[in-house]
Amino acid sequence: MEKQHAFKLIECPRDAMQGLEQFVPTDLKVEYLNLLLEVGFNTLDFGSFVSPKAIPQMQDTATVLSRLRLNSKTKLLAIVANQRGVEEAVKYDEITYLGFPFSVSETFQQRNTNSSIQESLSTVEQMLEVCQRNNKEAVVYLSMGFGNPYGDEWSPELLSNWAHELVERGATILSLSDTIGIAQPEQIDSLYRYLAAELPNTEIGLHLHSTPTSWKEKMEAAYLAGCRRMDGALKGFGGCPMATDKLTGNMPTELMIEYLQDKGEDLQLDLQKWQEAMLFSTKIFT
Repeated sequence: MEKQHAFKLIECPRDAMQGLEQFVPTDLKVEYLNLLLEVGFNTLDFGSFVSPKAIPQMQDTATVLSRLRLNSKTKLLAIVANQRGVEEAVKYDEITYLGFPFSVSETFQQRNTNSSIQESLSTVEQMLEVCQRNNKEAVVYLSMGFGNPYGDEWSPELLSNWAHELVERGATILSLSDTIGIAQPEQIDSLYRYLAAELPNTEIGLHLHSTPTSWKEKMEAAYLAGCRRMDGALKGFGGCPMATDKLTGNMPTELMIEYLQDKGEDLQLDLQKWQEAMLFSTKIFT
């Protein structure tokens, strides 16, 4: 039986690519994703089943999926934003995880999925039922998890209340998301510990955004708080279209790998393939 990853490192090329203005040709996407699959991450957030009008970059997700060279080490995650996306994604045996961005900010939920929080809660309920019937797992992202710029209500108690609501409906994996890159290390530490204590039987991950100078303090806060499921993207590409700081992006995976190796984590990655992926990325992110 193959050894399981102790630390779940989720690589997010979908998040890195989706905001690019120029369409990345399908052949390039396929070659890049196949390289990342060979690296051996726990999970690859590879694409999304959403409206092509909303995210034109991901309109070829089904075609890309048909050309991926899958292996037993890396599971695939696809993002969905409504019931139609859920029904599309579950058709594919190759996909293990369906991810849904559930915002604790009413304004951002409307902007991101064109639905209210209550409507999105209903979508999550339906997604959980569909996943259970189709042998899939759901990952619910608590977006705007560290505050929001809209003046919408936010507090640790509000976050906890929504987390409990989701778990009561059957969610087993939550990912606390710093959508606009505002989380401070002390807040990451306190919120993660708070939720982990409140929901001891729930897998809780972190999807953080950072600048080139803030990634390490955020990484350290998350790791020392006990988080063992984190998202990143090669070179920190992508991330925060809402952020005011243009340098804010995803957590840089290559630096996360170095940090985790220094902590003695056995990530079981093929670092030669990782270097190949780093070089290949220049063909996509110019």
